[in-house]
Formats: sequence, structure tokens, C-alpha cells
Amino acid sequence: MAGRIRDEDIALVRERTSIADVVGERVTLKPAGAQTFKGLCPFHEEKTPSFTVRVDKGVYFCFGCGKGGDTIGFVMEADHLTFVEAVEYLASRAGIQLRYEQTPAGSRRPQQGQRQRLVAAHAAAAEFYAEQLLTPPARGAREFLARRGFDRTTAERYGCGYAPASWDALTRHLRGRGFTDQELVTAGLAREARSGSLIDRFRGRLLWPIRDISGDVIGFGARKLADDDDGPKYLNTPETPIYKKSQVLYGIDQAKREIAKQGRVVIVEGYTDVMACHLAGVPTAVATCGTAFGDDHIQVLRRLLMDTDVFTGEIIFTFDGDQAGQQAALRAFDSDQKFVGRTFIAVSPDNLDPCDLRLTKGDAAVRDLVARREPLVDFALRQVIARYDLDTVDGRVDAMRRAAPLVARLKDREKRPEYARKLAGDLGLPVEQVMRAVAAAAKGADLTELPRPRNTPAVNPAMLVEREALKLAIQEPVLAGPVFDALGPEVYHHPLHQVIRRAVAEVGGCAATTGGPEWVVRIREACPDLAAAALVTELAVEPLQLDRDPDPRYVAITMARLELVTVEARVAELKSRAQRVNPVADKTQYLALAAELFSLEQHARALRERVSGEL
Repeated sequence: MAGRIRDEDIALVRERTSIADVVGERVTLKPAGAQTFKGLCPFHEEKTPSFTVRVDKGVYFCFGCGKGGDTIGFVMEADHLTFVEAVEYLASRAGIQLRYEQTPAGSRRPQQGQRQRLVAAHAAAAEFYAEQLLTPPARGAREFLARRGFDRTTAERYGCGYAPASWDALTRHLRGRGFTDQELVTAGLAREARSGSLIDRFRGRLLWPIRDISGDVIGFGARKLADDDDGPKYLNTPETPIYKKSQVLYGIDQAKREIAKQGRVVIVEGYTDVMACHLAGVPTAVATCGTAFGDDHIQVLRRLLMDTDVFTGEIIFTFDGDQAGQQAALRAFDSDQKFVGRTFIAVSPDNLDPCDLRLTKGDAAVRDLVARREPLVDFALRQVIARYDLDTVDGRVDAMRRAAPLVARLKDREKRPEYARKLAGDLGLPVEQVMRAVAAAAKGADLTELPRPRNTPAVNPAMLVEREALKLAIQEPVLAGPVFDALGPEVYHHPLHQVIRRAVAEVGGCAATTGGPEWVVRIREACPDLAAAALVTELAVEPLQLDRDPDPRYVAITMARLELVTVEARVAELKSRAQRVNPVADKTQYLALAAELFSLEQHARALRERVSGEL
């Protein structure tokens, strides 16, 4: 059986991995305080950022959906990996050679997780294909790239390659690199022939490696070159454990930083369009891979755009000016309503895609195409109206009936009256008539209205104090130190808070640590309750109730508030008991109660004086 990764190596991976870098490859993060960043959650759809990352603690938590954890947990959740696969992936990023616990005699060295093996197979395949592009049989592939305006340097930048026409050239190569037949089939790089032997999926084609947002090759797009190739013009990797076409955007690895920086994304239709846009000075271009633009693509882009309810981002669709392109643009209007930012369309007047436009008119023409963008709703309304004869009453009314639902679906409700008036002018109809049509279309549940903040229940002030004390222990253990350790679980009244307090004690207390990401991990792992472990992560990223850095005085006051709740409850209990005791008949019990009550009241008075010293 495979051995375990050594604990010290796992700790080293956590130490040398910046959670902001890992998360930042998938989510645009913006500063939200010292060592704290916020962004749109990658695990659920939201309009306002509630996903929080604490760099110094190496943890993340979403206050919207409740998911949280450390860097390893994020990779597991985001990429659907096992713990071992996530550690191996992060170790590879950080250049760490993992060591495994000694395995029983005769057992094999531990194997990498499935994802790492499939990614490694794709990396080896991409290298093989790129080398083949320089061989004599790949002349047609090189000529195709040249005709599209791409030289050898550009081909190398995008990893373009050539799949030999041989039945199993790649299969034999990857077998020699140690990959099994099953791995090649699972990866979508090879498939079984009718004879039962293994053959390459791509043969005699120009290839583009398709990378995920972190830069790993996870699939390929292949264009046929020969007329006698009876396959489709473009052939993509099939669905695999690492390649989900509904989530993949070609060029996202190279465009992601500019998308986040500019707050803009340009969506094109093909691999060569992405390359042409990037070379022409539009570095935010991406394309779908063998599928229509859909909800999963939207979520990827919204996280990069930081597409929030302030309407700041720009999403620009580019389509050919032909009928098919116009239909695609109209379908894009449905996607428009799922973005918060402004959505535009850029259509070449010459029916040229960005690649052809660059070839015929140069780089400036591609930049001008994007610069001349128009709001998608304007284009959609114009295309709908153009289908009807506005010189007839029937044509004008039918156009109104068809266009009114588009206006009614606009996510920005304040724009609906203006567009209704514009529609009325375009159709030559009374404004009131069009307004009524839009209102009728908008009846019922308004699914495009931005969500309002959820109602939050009243919070028990004592519970807030308990949370604050635990946050100090988790976030600032050196500062909390013995002051925190002096109060045990008995002063906490929430069951989960008690579990966490015991976990802190189990790992040695605040006085025994220097903090850091491993401190949070140790507390979480010491919690026998999964809910408590999740709460540890939440408390690690939740801001303290303080608008400045905490100091020993703040710790002392917080712990005094925490203890005061328990002391005052005990005082009230003793007073109640004392009232029920006969001071003559039960003199001994009465005096004992009175002595304890006097002592506790003195202690409560001292705690109140400490708390009353305003921060």
C-alpha cells in the first residue's frame, strides 16, 4: 500500500504556499484590511463579495455559503482533488520534493493522485506535439498558422503543435514515459480501436493545448488539415476528470491578470481569434472550447472581473456579422442578465472575425472593433425590430410584443423606462402603449432583480464576546497568550465555542505557539466536531470588532467581558438561592452562600472597572 506524505512536508507546503496566490488564480481578490482580501465566492453565485481570505493565517471562508479551509482545502474543493492530490499539486508549484512514510517491504512507491497523473500526461503530450510541429510532415500545419498571421514565436507562445498522422505515435511515446493505457484513455489522449488496440485520438491535425486557469494543460483543440480527413473541422478532448468543456475558456491562463486589471473581458469564437486579439493589443480575449457560452463560463469570468453590484465590469461579445453570428449575439442576451456588469457586443461591419480582421486591416482594426462596442441590449432590440415591417400596423405591434420582454428583462431596472421610450420612438408607437407592454412582460417574479441583503437575526451580545475571545486566540495567539489561557471552557456558553476552547487547550494553548497557518490547522484538527472545525476557519477570517490593531489592553478587556457574563450569572444564581435559605435554620449554608456571593460581587466589580476603561 502507498505510504503517507510526511507531516513535516505537508507543513512545509502550507508554509511556502501563499493562499492569496492560489486563490487569486481563480478569484480576483481586493484588499479588505491588513492581510485580508475579499472576492466573489467560487463555490456559489453571489452579487456582493463575501469570500474572505486571511493571508497570514493561510485560510479562506465564505460568509455566504459557509465553505472555508486552508490552501490545501481550497484546492481540494475547487479542483475536486483528494487531500494527497492537492498536496502534490501545491508541492509541485512550490518546488518541494515530497517524502513518504516507509511502505511495507515489496510495495511500490506511492503513486501520484489521478489528477496529477492526467495533468502530467497532458504536459508530456503538449511537449511531444510541439516538437512534431517542427518536423517535415507538419508543413501543412505551419503553413496554416502562417496564413493566419502567426509566426514561429507566436506558435511557441501558445504551445501550438502537430499530431502525426500515425495511428499511435503519441500512445507509444507516452507509454515510454511511464503512462499506462488506462491513464491515456481516461485522459482522452487515446482510445480503443475496434481491434482492441489503443490509437491516438488526434492524428494529422494542428493542435492547441487548452489550459485551465492555473496554467495546467488539461486538453487539446485540433483542426483538420487534410481534405481526406472525414472527421469534424475541429475536434476537442472529450469530457474527462480534468476537462469539463462547460467550464473551460481558451486563453484564460494568459488573459486572467489583464481581465482582473482592466475589469474587462472580450469573448471571441475561436483559438486563432484569441491569439489575434492578444497580439493586436486586446489581451483580455478568451474563447469557449467546443461548446456554447454558458453559466459555468459566466461564473469563472465574474470571479475574475469582481463582477459586483456596483456595475463596474465590462463583458464584450464579438461575433461574425453573418446570420449565425447575429443569432449567437441574441443568445448572448440571456447570458447578459447573469452578469452584473455592463455587457456589450462588437460586430465587424465586414463580417470578419478578429483573426481575419487583423490579417486584412491590421492590429489597429482589432482594437477599434472592441472600442466601437455597443450595449448588447441596443443590438438585440435592433435585430428583433429588423425582422418586422414597421410600415404596417401589424408589423409595429408584433415588433413591440417581441421586443418588450427584452426590455422587461433588463437587470438594471432603472434603465427599463428609458429603453421603453427609445423602443416607442423606434417603432413609432405611443410611449404609454409600449410602457404597458413592458410592464405586462415584467409581471410575476422578477428574476433579474439584484438580491437584497438577507435579514439577519438578532445576535446575543454574550455570544459576540465569546466569538471575539476565540478570534483573538486564533488570529493573535501570541498577543492573547496566558490571559486567554487563564479562562477555561466553562466561561463559554455556546456548545461549539466550548469545543473550540478545548481544542485550543489540547494543542497547548496560546502561550505555546507563535501562530501562523499551522496554528489554525492544529486547532481545526483538534476539534472532534465538524461544525466546530468549520467555525474555526470562519473565526480565522472574521474581522475583530476593532478599527485598529489589537493590543494587550484590548485582550484584557475582551477577556474581562467574557468572564463577567459568567460571574454575573453566578451572582444572580447565588442571590436567588440565598433568598430561599432560612438564615436561622440553615445558618451554615447561608453564611457559605453569603461569603461566596461577597467574593464574586467583589470580582464582578473589578471586572466591570476593567471593562469600563474605554478602548
